[in-house]
Formats: sequence, C-alpha cells, structure tokens
Amino acid sequence: MSDPALDDELTTLRAGAAAWIALPLARKRALLREVRSATLAVAAEWVEAACAVKDIDPRTPPAGEEWSSGPYALITATSALEKTLKLVEKGKSPLDEVEIGGAPGGRITVRAFPYLPKDVVLAGFSADVWLRPGVDLDTARDGIARALRNPNRAPRVTAVLGAGNVSGIPALDVLSTLYSEASATIVKLNPVNGRIAEALEQAFAPLIDMDVVRITVGGADIGQALVHHPDVDAVHITGSKTTHDAIIFGTGDEGARRRATGERLVDKPFSSELGGVGPAIVVPDDEWTDDEVDAAARNLATQRLHNSGFNCVATQIVVIPADWPQADAFVDALRDHLRDAPTRRAYYPGASDRQLAAISAHPDANVLGGDPEAPRTLVDHLDASNADEHLFTTEAFGPVLGVVRLAAPADDPASFLDAAVTFCNEKLAGTLGAGLVIHPRTIDELENRVEWAIAKLHYGTIGVNSWVGPLFGMPAATWGAFPGHTIENVGSGIGVVHNALLLDPEHVERTVGYGPWRLWPTPLWFVDNRTAHVTARRLTRFAGIDSWAIAAPLGAAAIDSYRKG
Repeated sequence: MSDPALDDELTTLRAGAAAWIALPLARKRALLREVRSATLAVAAEWVEAACAVKDIDPRTPPAGEEWSSGPYALITATSALEKTLKLVEKGKSPLDEVEIGGAPGGRITVRAFPYLPKDVVLAGFSADVWLRPGVDLDTARDGIARALRNPNRAPRVTAVLGAGNVSGIPALDVLSTLYSEASATIVKLNPVNGRIAEALEQAFAPLIDMDVVRITVGGADIGQALVHHPDVDAVHITGSKTTHDAIIFGTGDEGARRRATGERLVDKPFSSELGGVGPAIVVPDDEWTDDEVDAAARNLATQRLHNSGFNCVATQIVVIPADWPQADAFVDALRDHLRDAPTRRAYYPGASDRQLAAISAHPDANVLGGDPEAPRTLVDHLDASNADEHLFTTEAFGPVLGVVRLAAPADDPASFLDAAVTFCNEKLAGTLGAGLVIHPRTIDELENRVEWAIAKLHYGTIGVNSWVGPLFGMPAATWGAFPGHTIENVGSGIGVVHNALLLDPEHVERTVGYGPWRLWPTPLWFVDNRTAHVTARRLTRFAGIDSWAIAAPLGAAAIDSYRKG
C-alpha cells in the first residue's frame, strides 16, 4: 500500500470511528451476526489459503488446526459477543448469567466457559476469569462494555500488527479492538500469512462496508508507517518482544539507551501479546499407571508440535521431580510421541536457526525427525539453577522441547509444586501461559494448596489438565500476559484480547481453565487426531448456523467424527 493510499484509508477509518461510537448497540450486535454469516460463507477458502501457507493438504488431519483456529474461532467469538451485547442492551450484565466464585486472596472468579449453548461440544472443559485482588463484583459490573457504552468517547483508530502463525489471531484482534475498545481498526497482516487477506476481507465485509475495518498486508515498512501515522491513535501487536522494542525504542545501542531511559520513538497507547517460554508442571504421585504416564507425555508432545511448534501458546519446558520413580519412563514416552507424530513442514521463517541455537547449546539433545531443516528436538536434564540457560530465556518458536528434573521431593507433591512454581516464576522468560498436569486425587489431597499455587504462578492463562491452546479459543475467556509489565519491560505483553464478556481489562488478572484427567476421545487439537479436518469443518458449520433445527444434525455429525479421532 502506497503512502497516499494509506492516508486515504486512515482518513476513511477516522470518519468510520466517529460513526461507530454513535451506532446503537443493537446495530453493533446485528453486525456480529452478519460477520458470522460472511465467515461461514468464506470458511473453506480461508482454510485453503491458510493450508497453502503451511504446505498442508486441506483433505488431511492437520487442516483441522486451520479450521478450528481460523473461521471456527471467529464464528464462536461473534456468537459470544452477541450474547453479551444482547444482555447489555436489556440493562443486564453477563455476570448475572454466569457462575461467580472465589479464589485465594479474596479474588472473584467469573465462569467464562461454557458460555454459549453450543459450547457443549467441548464437554468436560471449563474456564474462569480471575479478577484482580480488590476488584469486587459491583466494580466489575460497572466495567462491562465501558468503552462501547460511552457516547462521548473520542473517535479512535487502532493499528493491529497481526501475527503470522495462526490465521485467527488478527481476526480476533479486530473484534477485540472494535467491541472492547470501541475503536476502528486497520490490520496489517504478516507477510507469512498474507494469503488469507482476501478471505478476511470477505469475512469482515459488513464492517469494512461500515468503514470501521481495513485489512492490508506488508512488512516492517508498512508497520512503521502505520505506527507513526497521525491518524493512528493506538497500536496492538502480536509478535516478539524484540519487534515490540524495536518499534518503541529503535535498535542497537541507541535503542538500548532509549529503553533504559524511557525515551520512546512512539508515544501512543500500545497493547501487546508477545509470547514467551511456556512451562508445564507435572505433579505425579506414586499411583500413576503406565497408561497415565504415557497419556501425559502424549498430551505434552502435542502441546509442543501443534502448528509445527509455531505457537506462542506452545509448551517449551516440562518440569518434573528429579526423584520421581517414573521420570525416565515419562521422558522416554515423551521422546516416542515427539518422534512418532505425523511429519509437518517447519514453515515459519527462522525455524532452522532457532533449532540450531538449541542444538548448539545442547549437543547431547535428541533429534527426533520431522522436517530436516528444523527437526524435532528434545533436551533432557536442563540445569534448573542456570539462569542463562538458552531454553529458559529464549522462545524457541519451533519443535524444540526441554525437560527440567527439579530437585524437589516427588513423594511430597505440595513441596514439589511450590518449588516448581518458584522455578517458573523466577527462571523462565515470559508470563503468557502455563500448564499443570495433576491427578484429581492429588488435587483433593492437597486441598486448597493447588489453588494457592495457581495464584502464585504469574501467568495470564493457566491450564489445569488442559493445554492453554484450547483456552485461547474460548471467546469469553481473556488472553494476555500476567498484568504488571511496562512498555520498558514488556515481558509477554500488556493488556488482554478476546474477552467476549467485555470485562474492563484493568479488572482482569488471568484465566484458569480445567480439563478432564482422562481425555477421550482424542481432542481435536492433538496432532495425532485422525479426523480433525472432518470434525473441525463440521464444527465450524455447526457454530456458524444460527438455526438449531439445521445446526443440530451438523453438531451430531461433528461429535460422531470426533469420536473416531
């Protein structure tokens, strides 16, 4: 896009932003239904384009990832937002429609999943948003849809610098800026997934026609032009901390100096999601069966290999007790599942260099096949005391997994859990997502110690017996880093997205999700699910059709294929 064209687009968005503020809530809600219909109509083309980026045959199971993290994610988000707006229009609060609970430290929890009737397709899973300590229910109610309800809000245009790895991320960011921030939006797609631009333009056609959304593709030059443009009021970026700091402070010695002194090149509100080193803490007891050891290893292997490992939500470090009698068997099973998973191309730029960096730091690592340009890699016996360990400080963003055998007693799960939480908080870069693998009987035995451990674990999303990936796709849940980062020390980012309950981001601390101990059938996101492409396509149609009479058979068909996965 040339500069004159960019100027014209932003001038149009500026006018659209003013019209958006004045638009009645009923019309804003109706547009969600129009976007849902448009997304369903273009879903197959969207998935084909996303598959082409990654060399995936759309007729094979890996295409299921593109259905579920692309059009399905956008469709379910429109439905959740529509429900919230309908309640707000009636003078009600979505908090009156969901379960309210409590968490350690006097925190209030808000049930975010299930939120919609169609959430039944993920039976056995749940998620709660934890509000920050001191935020009471009345305060939280007052904060619902605050920006959207303010007719005196100044018109605002937000530039979204979209992620290149998952096609649904920039799409969901559009909804967040429009409905959480009441802001018109221009999205710059990363060149890696630029092929999806046409599909996104069709999906968002109702909002593009309203002049509140624009979509473009480009590299750093377009990003810089947007960030510095006088008609852009705010910026949201999904990417890396390095990219964030380069935009805000510049690069090299001068960039480091500006960052140290707080001298910014861009003085606009910035929100961000910047990834990090995601841990999973395994809290075993002496009664785990061989099948349970294998199931845990299989689950963690898929958490690394989903999307070929190119996920900010991926597990990078697995933490286990060093003296666990089954530790070797567990790592052997982890190695087997990494090696035996279906082969995928390591398509994302820089994957080979990042994998080589891990191998260079650990010549004894296990190289386990996959794409020879960036093969799957397992590094065991990482030194928990080494603050400079490469895999603790650097997001591998590829199929590399590390194991830490922590010197804490396996026969004392509470002590091990405390030690593991301290290790993750103090040694691992980032605060985006973390997992906890723990048997229900151990949770019962430890009583409230598990919830207190979660409270002490400084991550924006925590999955208990669930990968954080499916929690990312729950639209009423929030997604973002643990609060407290600053522009100068941005960590995994600032702010939250998704958030279809339209909670005030300043009220949100984290999302905590729960999954079943025994996962059956094979979850849709597992890399060895044999019917993921069929199930995800059917689920997308089920979610996108508003008539229950038409959708119900589609849901039944989706569940049938799911059981065969």
